[in-house]
Amino acid sequence: MRIVFRIFLGYFLVVGLAAWFLLDNARDRLQPALRQSMEDTLVDTANLLAELARDEVKAGTVGNGVFARRLEDFAARRLDADIWGIKKDRPNHRIYITDAQGRVLYDSDHLAVGQDYSRWNDVYLTLHGRYGARTSHPADQQSSVMHVAAPIRDGGRIIGVVTVAKPSSAVEPFFEQAFFGLARAGALVLAASLVVGGLLAWGLTRSLGRLVDYARAVGRGERVAAPDFGGGEVGVLGRALEGMRSELDGKRYVEDYVHALTHELKSPLAAIRGAAELIDADMAPADQAHFLGHIRHESARLGSIIDRLLALAQLESRRALEDVEPIALAALLAEAVEAKSAALRAGGLAVAVEAADGLTLRGERFLLGQALSNLLDNAIAFSPAGGRIELGATQAGGTVTITVRDHGPGVPDYALERVFERFYSLPRPGDGRKSTGLGLPFVREVASLHGGRVMLANAAGGGALATLALPA
Repeated sequence: MRIVFRIFLGYFLVVGLAAWFLLDNARDRLQPALRQSMEDTLVDTANLLAELARDEVKAGTVGNGVFARRLEDFAARRLDADIWGIKKDRPNHRIYITDAQGRVLYDSDHLAVGQDYSRWNDVYLTLHGRYGARTSHPADQQSSVMHVAAPIRDGGRIIGVVTVAKPSSAVEPFFEQAFFGLARAGALVLAASLVVGGLLAWGLTRSLGRLVDYARAVGRGERVAAPDFGGGEVGVLGRALEGMRSELDGKRYVEDYVHALTHELKSPLAAIRGAAELIDADMAPADQAHFLGHIRHESARLGSIIDRLLALAQLESRRALEDVEPIALAALLAEAVEAKSAALRAGGLAVAVEAADGLTLRGERFLLGQALSNLLDNAIAFSPAGGRIELGATQAGGTVTITVRDHGPGVPDYALERVFERFYSLPRPGDGRKSTGLGLPFVREVASLHGGRVMLANAAGGGALATLALPA
């Protein structure tokens, strides 16, 4: 399971359980609160009725007096109340009055007149000077009925009890309305929390995904810059990974170069040492000149290797282009040819340049000029005397292609896969000498920095064709 789903699932469970607990707790607390509110109203009503019924209870006419008729009129009254969206059209109280012995004198429902209610808690407790209330569960009703009693006093003496009863179902609509409102609000909060949680999980996993992509690209050896992860923990992890990558690249880079440089410098150093050991004062001047020339050549080769190696090392350590500008390719090709004019004249080589005047490319001018210089050096070195070199630049879609072709012997098949390796070089047709083997690796790094690639192949009809493909 992907981490985004694990994070979201964990967040969903935490928020969902919290919402369920709060709603369940609200239900447990809301019902008693509503019943307590109903009981408070019944207490007020019972005590009011006790005062209104006192005189008739004292006179013994409560069952057929004005009080009873008023209660009958109240029971018959049709109400038109809209209580917060809940309709109430008739009273739902039951009122009964007992004497001092607990015998029922009046019952608004006409069910218990004459019965002994002295054992019911509401009547019993009130007759004994305490707060009288009870809850019953009649078999003919689905909900319980709350009974609240109040004493009818004559001076300091209790002469009767009035009880007001109300079914709990009377407040159920209010409970359902309140609970539904809470549930709806809770559902909205839950939905909003889940959206926020989803966005947070997506943001975190998106950053982690970018970090994973970066790590994979580094593992493949690609030249990629570390993404900007901000200042959070993912940012700290990304910067730590970039630092570790730089350290490892630096160590590996140094190790590779030390091995390669040691191998490549052995040959010219051995040649210089051998020539120096053979030269002595008694040697013929012609032989001395020969060996001194050999020493100068190998020394120059050492210097060239070191210079090119430093340039390549500096290029390989870069992660991005620096001085990017629009470059007119026709002018760039002309400048490269002009820089090699002396070598071209020495070899009697002709150069043909074909590039549209309006063809441009965004890049680093100096690096592209150096790459072209290396490709031209190879073309000059492998061209026969009096031969021809062709330079061209074309654009197809979003890709600009620069080509350098010579008409020399071409590249042996066994070497095609190795020409971009550091220090790998083929002997020149004229003198059999090799170059530093760092020119084409340099061109490859320039192409990579520009987001392109370089290829070397044998051209149809003979010669080698170097192709530098770059995004426009």
